[in-house]
Order: sequence, then structure tokens, then C-alpha cells
Amino acid sequence: MIAAIEASALADWAGSEALVYPVANTAHVIGAVLLVGGIGLLDLRLLGYGRRLAPQTLAEVVTPLALVGFGLMVVSGGLMFAADARAMAASPLFAAKLGLIGLAGVNAVAFRSMFRRLDGGIPPGARILAAVSLALWLGVVVLGRLVAYF
Repeated sequence: MIAAIEASALADWAGSEALVYPVANTAHVIGAVLLVGGIGLLDLRLLGYGRRLAPQTLAEVVTPLALVGFGLMVVSGGLMFAADARAMAASPLFAAKLGLIGLAGVNAVAFRSMFRRLDGGIPPGARILAAVSLALWLGVVVLGRLVAYF
């Protein structure tokens, strides 16, 4: 499968055009800011920071931004992966990053299914999932940066 990705027209374009990779990398960082910034703010609120902000209102504001950020990261990450598929597929840091993304997704689904609305008090379970979310997404960002160097 990696060989097929590397042989694709997308990989050829992403790896040969001078601006594609830098633009994709920049878009990936912007996506991370939107995703981790938005979800991180909500996680911090659920952990007690910014108690004057209503959690439900904050969730309604930051969730769409986080979803746009995630979409941007998927598209830009796909381009960067295509440009260097063999190296990325062999990287244990990249594999760990993908694993953390998967766990963060499971955590988000669990959170949404358990806590549809946050109008009342914040239950301990929501706080635990918020702390896990924050740790996972920060881990994704750290591993993503380390992949570029190792």
C-alpha cells in the first residue's frame, strides 16, 4: 500500500512542487491551532479554568472551529504523508501519533455520548475525560513536531 501511495500522482505532485509541502505544513499547523486551541480551551474550562464561561456556550463556539482544524489537518497531513510515505510509515513516532489521534477520537466520542449538554454542574467523569483529551492532543502535537526531526 505504501508503494502505491508513493507511486500515485498525488505523491508525485506533493513531492515535486516546491510550494506544496511548505503550504501543507503551514496548513497543518493552522489546523492544529484550531483543533487543539479550541478543544484545549474547552478541556481547560471543564478542569476549572475560566469558571465565568458557561461550558455549553464555550463548547458550541469552539467545537466547529476544532472540526475545521481537524479537517484541515487530515487533508494537509495526507499531502505530507504522500510526499514521504515510506519514511512516515517506518517512523515509530508517526505510528504513536496516529495511535494518540485514535485514542483522542475515542475519548471525544465517549465524552459526547456521556455528556450531551454541559448546562448543569460538571461531573467528575467529564473532568477526567477533559484531562485525558488535553493530554492526548498535546501528545499528538509533540509527536508531530518530533516526527519532523527524528
